[in-house]
Amino acid sequence: MIRIGCAVWAYPGWIGDLFPPGTRSSEFLKLYSRQLTTVEGNTTFYATPSPATVARWAAETPASFRFCCKLPREVSHAGPLAEKLPQARAFVERMQGLGVRCGPFFLQLPPGYGPVRLADLERFVAGWPREAALAIEVRHPDWYLPVGEAPLMALLEQYQIGRVIMDVRPIRDPNDPGGALLDDARERKPDVPLRPLRGGGPTLVRYIGHPDLARNAPFLDEWAARIAAWATTDPNIYLFMHCPDEAQSPRLCRQIAARLYTLGAPVAVADDLPAQLGLF
Repeated sequence: MIRIGCAVWAYPGWIGDLFPPGTRSSEFLKLYSRQLTTVEGNTTFYATPSPATVARWAAETPASFRFCCKLPREVSHAGPLAEKLPQARAFVERMQGLGVRCGPFFLQLPPGYGPVRLADLERFVAGWPREAALAIEVRHPDWYLPVGEAPLMALLEQYQIGRVIMDVRPIRDPNDPGGALLDDARERKPDVPLRPLRGGGPTLVRYIGHPDLARNAPFLDEWAARIAAWATTDPNIYLFMHCPDEAQSPRLCRQIAARLYTLGAPVAVADDLPAQLGLF
């Protein structure tokens, strides 16, 4: 199944769109998970949740929902990865409280972590718990050159790790003068080429959409066709829609979902409802 989601679930600006008018913040996750079927768990990058919080997340979401939790920055952004394996395993153990709702884990490498550290990366993935699916996002530009990419893909295939695919093309058009929102997004998001290579594990796609939604149409058409083709053989596709204007992210979800439905692709829906509440 293809699961579609956003980077966060608690965005007050979605009240009146994704959430009904009058929604309280305590209801955000429950309502989000009845319309979208996954979330890119950015919150865990900044702090590991308590066991009670993990249990609450599980209780508020249907069994079909998947949290794709980002590894804490104390693991990914604090020196050699291999030295952080104990913390990584402890994090995986903590998130097992989600049960079936625990989707693939997401390791985002910092921009300075390049192919010269391949041996460290291999030690980390060799020690990663095999029962936990993992996908890795690389940001250093040398990973996108043949000399860096070939050994990376071989490593991911060997250890059955996915490669997080990031598409920043919509916000990088040189003919688009931008504005405050785009300028900020261009500053925060890496300027890397699109490389639709998946590795040997789950498929995670991060689409960074343009806040002028009409500009996304050709990119969404391309992605819908690609993902529909992948879905014929890949049962683990996670598609995360980002936008510099976060209020627009659910609309991007609707737009890609409509295209996938038209192509007959297997888009996941919440399993405790006869139909979703209105996303599609």
